[in-house]
Amino acid sequence: MQMGTATKTESITPDAARLEELLLRVAAGDREALGAVYKQTRGAVYATALGILKNAEDAADTTQDTFVKLWESADRYRPQGSPMAWVLAIARNLALMRLRQSSRTRTMTEEEWDAIPAAAAGVTAEDRAVLQSALARLSDPERQIILLHAASGLKHREIGQLLGLPLATVLSKYHRARKKLRTLLEGDDAL
Repeated sequence: MQMGTATKTESITPDAARLEELLLRVAAGDREALGAVYKQTRGAVYATALGILKNAEDAADTTQDTFVKLWESADRYRPQGSPMAWVLAIARNLALMRLRQSSRTRTMTEEEWDAIPAAAAGVTAEDRAVLQSALARLSDPERQIILLHAASGLKHREIGQLLGLPLATVLSKYHRARKKLRTLLEGDDAL
């Protein structure tokens, strides 16, 4: 519950407040704060890049590039909106730039799926193959929204800010994608 006199920092989640504090420290040249930002956001950054690039090696490179770019541009960070959205916007822009430059995509291997940081333990190779096949049948925006929400734990509002989409569009695409995935995973291809 937010009081009328609450500051912006008090109205955001503890993780977001911590990230905002770290970004301000990075802007002041604190390398340890950069390490802490990396630890807090690397999974979401990787999932964002992977959702766009569909290539684990390129996603890993883009993740590294994101933190280099973050270090270089931290002085331009302004505490407004979601700090995670700012970090992921850097990742998204770099991934799109890499995609335009390489213009290559391919199906991810089992090892690449294993590299998704938030992958559930105990998922068999067969389950992973079925999931990979089902995700491949989604549109790019649907796949990105599903990965950002499920693998990175981002809220729909944050995904909308990151992708430049209204919340209603994100929710619509998310629910449509879940319905498609449920249909595909239950073995009924009639979409």
